[in-house]
Amino acid sequence: MNSLQDTWVYLSATPLFHLTMTLVAFQVANFAFEKAGRNPLLNPVLGAVLLLVAMLLITGTDYGTYFEGAQFVHFLLGPATVALAVPLYRQWYNVRRSALAIAVSLIAGSLTAILTAVATAWFFGGSLPILASLAPKSVTAPVAMAIAEELGGLPSLTAVLVIATGIFGAMFGPGILNLVGVKDWRARGLAMGTASHGIGTARALQVNETAGAFSGLAMGLNALATALLLPIIWGILVGLLSV
Repeated sequence: MNSLQDTWVYLSATPLFHLTMTLVAFQVANFAFEKAGRNPLLNPVLGAVLLLVAMLLITGTDYGTYFEGAQFVHFLLGPATVALAVPLYRQWYNVRRSALAIAVSLIAGSLTAILTAVATAWFFGGSLPILASLAPKSVTAPVAMAIAEELGGLPSLTAVLVIATGIFGAMFGPGILNLVGVKDWRARGLAMGTASHGIGTARALQVNETAGAFSGLAMGLNALATALLLPIIWGILVGLLSV
């Protein structure tokens, strides 16, 4: 028994252990996702998060210790994002043909994501820091956290909201698009990337390469559009709310 406890203490203090647990959790969640016929309700990202949270609670491991071991996965987010350029390059002809539609839909989607989030939180009595944390929720996490901090929001809360938004979009986005009759893969990809950033883009890539390419493009451009537009919009909103 003592030997088993000693082994556990050693493993739990080894960075490789938490990296392995992250990969195992995702593989288990992805296995369930595939076995269920890719049911969106069994999104592998959500499944992996729930498994890891359960593991941390059961073992009494704090997040700082876990992240110290799993940070290599975090590092790979950069190369993974850059890799989205591959399907985009393959669809470059379609992208050039749709330049005007992309610009219009991107601006409309970015503004809608910002204003609906802020208006909903304001209606329920949210404070300015909460509103600032919610505003960039549809942007990829590093950019969203930087924007929220600049506006006086809470970056840690923004990170949670970004992940929740991405998971929700990946789970329900395709169904909502089917419900409203959006069939063009380019339009579906733009909607997924604008509304639910990287997690939504991963889902779009699973469904269709064209949708994945346009989703990756929308994810990157939405981050740029939000970084440029949100400070201006925020100044106007704060002025109106202060009246």
